[in-house]
Amino acid sequence: MKSQVKLGTVFGVELGLHYSWFLIAVLIVFSLAAQFHIQDPNWSSLTIWLVAITTGVAFFAGLYVHEISHAVVAKMYGIPVHQITLFLLGGVAQIEKDASDAKSEFWMAIVGPITSAILGVVFLGLAKVAGWNLWSIPTTPGIAILVWLGYINFMLAAFNMLPAFPMDGGRVLRALLWWGMGSAERATRYAARLGQWIAFFFIGLGILRFFDGAGLAGLWLAFIGWFLLQASGATLLQNKIGISLQGLAVADLMSDDYGVVAPSMPLQEFVHEKLLRAGRRFFLVAEQNHMLGLITSNEVKHKEPADWPLTRVDEVMVPAEKVFYASPEMSASDALEMMASRDVHQLPVISGGRIAGVISRAHVLQQLRLRMDLGRLDIDSSIEKTS
Repeated sequence: MKSQVKLGTVFGVELGLHYSWFLIAVLIVFSLAAQFHIQDPNWSSLTIWLVAITTGVAFFAGLYVHEISHAVVAKMYGIPVHQITLFLLGGVAQIEKDASDAKSEFWMAIVGPITSAILGVVFLGLAKVAGWNLWSIPTTPGIAILVWLGYINFMLAAFNMLPAFPMDGGRVLRALLWWGMGSAERATRYAARLGQWIAFFFIGLGILRFFDGAGLAGLWLAFIGWFLLQASGATLLQNKIGISLQGLAVADLMSDDYGVVAPSMPLQEFVHEKLLRAGRRFFLVAEQNHMLGLITSNEVKHKEPADWPLTRVDEVMVPAEKVFYASPEMSASDALEMMASRDVHQLPVISGGRIAGVISRAHVLQQLRLRMDLGRLDIDSSIEKTS
């Protein structure tokens, strides 16, 4: 999930917001305002709204801390994390690839709930120091904020530990199954299927609660179930694709049919002679087969047409150090995963600093269709053979 609003970078990870986040942010603030009004009707409207907004901001900051903990552990195991996005249903860290072993998967998954639980302890501890008595109703705005944040972080830790893949608890379950079975594929299949059953339970319970008078709360629970069902199904499909591509490297699927332009080419010539005529999505900028960068129509759009004749391609291209690329030895499934996580349709293939070819989603999907036509996509038997 890509961020539409960029907030900054922490530990090399970009923090952002999806447009859907604004809806949940408004709902939470209004809900908090109503709760604090009931809790102490003597507070002024200004106090209630300030407390509600402050609590909401701190809550979402806690979600970022939860996701950052995932990112920090992932980086400790050498797994790149480039973006964390808050959206309608919480937060998600854009982890470039899956863990390579059960141990790293376990710690990457469980650190999030542990972090939320620690935040809960910290907030309730601060409330205690400020004069709050356990189980009593907070009497001051500051204590009310701390108590709400403490309880909600405990609830987040518990909810995230539900064994519903791809939630944290589902990933912990997959790590334990992986360790016991010795097969990542089988562990993923069982964890994702359990996630689907839990999703069906949430959907059913949410619908029942809606007709029982719970209103929006019932629909919200059903929506969470629907999201889990979609995510679990996508995981199962990704698992099947990974199995079907076993043994295939980027070198087996890449093409040497790619577009190259010189860095000194005027932008106007590039647009009219290359971009409009070739029908390609992107071009590599290179000299003597060494990639200097990449250029697409997106880079061209940032320049006024009147400036095209006097602008060189290398003045607007994406420089090589910012281009994501694959190596010929990379597995085809890893390349597909990289394209999906980066939301790109193709990757340059670089070997020894020189351009070796290009691989696209179309190349991988063509191979998948071919294998299906040949009757080789027998997932269950493939899983048993690899276990």
